[in-house]
Amino acid sequence: MAERTYILLYDGVCGFCNDTVWFVLKRDPERRFRFAPLQSDYAREVLAQHGKNADDLDTVYLVTSAGGEAEDLRWRARAILKIAAALGWPWKAILVFWPLPTVVLDFGYRIFARLRYRLFGRLDECPVPTQEERSRFLGFETSAPAEGQGSRSPVT
Repeated sequence: MAERTYILLYDGVCGFCNDTVWFVLKRDPERRFRFAPLQSDYAREVLAQHGKNADDLDTVYLVTSAGGEAEDLRWRARAILKIAAALGWPWKAILVFWPLPTVVLDFGYRIFARLRYRLFGRLDECPVPTQEERSRFLGFETSAPAEGQGSRSPVT
């Protein structure tokens, strides 16, 4: 049976979202996760296939089994819980929240989403991964500018 793969679609200019991507990247030695900013053509195409809008930057999405018959899309809190489960222990301990209704989980998610720029800043542009990490990212041009994390600017 093939190893399950995941594609995390995130707001590329959100400081917290980018920190989350790097968090997952470092805790995924099996290299099952791929990443694409919502601002990319790739994310727009995938989300359009599922009737979702990539312009909704307040939502994180997780695609499982991309391109296959079993392709699945989760968003907001359910995506976060699925990511934690895939990372294993101790991160999957937050699955204690799984039985809660989605409406309750997403209520907390939406409050945090509204505050994230104020709490964690906003990047001037989507960070460009290093050459080594670039194979894990979708939606970046191969002739991308110099590598780096981008600069944060607080939202006023």
